[in-house]
Amino acid sequence: MNKFLILLLAIPVLLSSCVSQKKHAALEAQHKETKDLLNSATVRLNSCIDEKAKSDAQVAALRDQIGFLKANNQELINNMGNLTTLSQKGAENLERSLESLKEKDMRITRMQDAVTRRDSVTLALVTSLKGALVDINDSDIEVNVEKGVVFISISDKLLFNSGSYTVSKRAKEVLGKVARVINDKTDIEFMVEGHTDNVPVKKDSNVLVDNWDLSVKRAAAVVRILQNDFLVDPARMTAAGRSSYVPLDDNETATGRARNRRTRIVVLPKLDQFYDLLEQGMEAASK
Repeated sequence: MNKFLILLLAIPVLLSSCVSQKKHAALEAQHKETKDLLNSATVRLNSCIDEKAKSDAQVAALRDQIGFLKANNQELINNMGNLTTLSQKGAENLERSLESLKEKDMRITRMQDAVTRRDSVTLALVTSLKGALVDINDSDIEVNVEKGVVFISISDKLLFNSGSYTVSKRAKEVLGKVARVINDKTDIEFMVEGHTDNVPVKKDSNVLVDNWDLSVKRAAAVVRILQNDFLVDPARMTAAGRSSYVPLDDNETATGRARNRRTRIVVLPKLDQFYDLLEQGMEAASK
């Protein structure tokens, strides 16, 4: 009887321990996920800081040059004595030079502000995409930035069957997550690129002509899914095929060919917006 009572008392303790362990494991998984996101954002932030430091150094060098030229101009004026001894034309040329230097310094400052704002928008977009795709295998989908341009690369095995351009059900789930981020960023445009390996398509098909044809049809299939299933504005999208001519790896191995078969979403930089920022800054500074 005593042993039975002891067993009954121990059961709630054991159950409580199991529940606590599950909660602890869940919290650890959530902590790791948050830590991974933070690390990704930190890497990009450090990169932005480095780029800003380089820009600051260039601006400082140009300002030193401007200061040197201004000092030389002032020394010239002092050596000449009275400005009235200069010819009217010389005085006007000197004034134009000083005004040009001032405008150049102002333009450099506005450009630096525009670059900083662009980098901030890029970092926010990358963070949003990585957060939306955090549960996808890293080897199947990658989000990175090259020269200020955001790229989303999705492996072939996640999107299509071999030699096919029909989007899989699993791929639609991934594209849906990408679409949610894209639909929140209504001011961006992007291009969907299809990439293949160098293995020719089967000649017994009347549908596909070659790898050019396959890469274009795959890009168009992804664009249609984004438009029809997830209501992405078609005016913001471009479908393009790159065939096998922009490989990531050697096509001599199965692993290399698998890496090369991919679909890439490229967020297109809006240069007109960048130049608008510069013009707005110039106008604000001149008032």
